[in-house]
Amino acid sequence: MRHLLTIWAILSVTFTTAQTTYLLRPDRVFDGENSHDGWVVRVKGDKIETAGPASSVSANGAEVIDLKGTTLMPGMIEGHSHLFLHPYNETPWDDQVLKEARSLRVARATVHAQKTLLAGFTTVRDLGTEGADYDDVGLKQAINQGIIPGPRMMIVTRALIATGSYAPKGFSADIDVPQGAEEADGHDALIQAVRRQIGKGADAIKIYADYRWGLMAEARPTYTVDEIKLIVEVAKSSGRSVVAHASTAEGMRRAIVGGCETVEHGDAGTPEIFRLMKEHGTALCPTLAAGDAVSQYRGWKKGQDPEPARIREKRVTFKQALDAGVTICAGGDVGVFSHGDNAREQEMMVDYGMKPLDVLRSTTSVNADVFHLTDRGRVKAGLLADLVAVEGDPVKTVASLRRIKLVMKGGQLYKQ
Repeated sequence: MRHLLTIWAILSVTFTTAQTTYLLRPDRVFDGENSHDGWVVRVKGDKIETAGPASSVSANGAEVIDLKGTTLMPGMIEGHSHLFLHPYNETPWDDQVLKEARSLRVARATVHAQKTLLAGFTTVRDLGTEGADYDDVGLKQAINQGIIPGPRMMIVTRALIATGSYAPKGFSADIDVPQGAEEADGHDALIQAVRRQIGKGADAIKIYADYRWGLMAEARPTYTVDEIKLIVEVAKSSGRSVVAHASTAEGMRRAIVGGCETVEHGDAGTPEIFRLMKEHGTALCPTLAAGDAVSQYRGWKKGQDPEPARIREKRVTFKQALDAGVTICAGGDVGVFSHGDNAREQEMMVDYGMKPLDVLRSTTSVNADVFHLTDRGRVKAGLLADLVAVEGDPVKTVASLRRIKLVMKGGQLYKQ
């Protein structure tokens, strides 16, 4: 028995330390910042060994993968996802939170994770389980342990809401219904909630700086500036950032001056608010595709009907953010629309006035920098071998991001 255990241990070490070396030969490489014709990338194990002109990179000992007609780029980073949600035209949000079993939601989330990865997004910032408690922790562990295929996950677990501000709503005032996030207010309760979520596995803390309060369902600020500053202070002491849902100008202002690193949505931002974001170094994740999807669920026939006021206003505020020089993260609020259709956001960013090259940067190196993911987001020696090959040149045609020819995560091929 002792000899069998020794043999098993030797085999285990052999299998886990074996490193495959690849030489990837595309037409060009987008390195996260700029495009380079004639470059190749050499991968060893789970890291990028080197990248550069084909003449400078050896193929010795490597399995050569010919990617003619493609652009090789960093694995894309989805900046705003909800793997535990599915499109609202399939099942309304309230029903997902109140009527779908968490076991059902986890099963569906595993499929969403695979679809996301195969769409070329090797990392997701998943911004709340929306009533599924801490199930994102287990999903992340299952991916990391190789039990299921999926992207690397940056998670916020339950997210934080001010009492009475979030949803589901519309029930008798005599009934307390389960909420889509954790309610916490005031000094002690907020400290405990932030620490509890971090202790359970949160990589960042998400707050709802405004929401549709009360029976009139009008979007108004929730947390005070002092409460937000407290949340940020507690999170930062553990090395974690704070993300803010904010769609109103005042909610955005409080999130910015309170120290949140990113503002999600920003629908009613103003030139003054965007200048404040620029001054504070706060990034905007505009989630253009979510608003587009919801408008269509409500009856708008895109391409046939005139654009609704919500869409026209979003075009204006997005341009104001660009004009102010605000850092733009790429994130679509996926889950509101179908997982695997993530590139819908990148296409809309171009449609709303952003240059394709800047969209590619937002989706790779900018998201990596803003989210403090120093080991990815660029094609550079020593970084994780999270790589995607797309047909054509996305710098010229952003729709190329839909034509995925290869997906590699940590040196492992998931699609070829």
